[in-house]
Amino acid sequence: MPLSMAKPGETNYIVRITGKDEVRQHLSELGFAVGERVMVISAINGTMILQVKDCRIALGGEMANRILIETDRRNFA
Repeated sequence: MPLSMAKPGETNYIVRITGKDEVRQHLSELGFAVGERVMVISAINGTMILQVKDCRIALGGEMANRILIETDRRNFA
């Protein structure tokens, strides 16, 4: 499911990042990578505050739609 559908407080794992190479590279530079844990801190008006690694990052809904997640890490190993 897309990250944009995750609820605050949920911990999920990135299984895929879609989009053009430039978009995927930008998200990678922010710390978004397959297998990484991502927690939704808050989601207000389409903007999400996310915990990735040791950083908090704000991400718009359009970018969050490009990150596909699973709640169970074992589903994509």
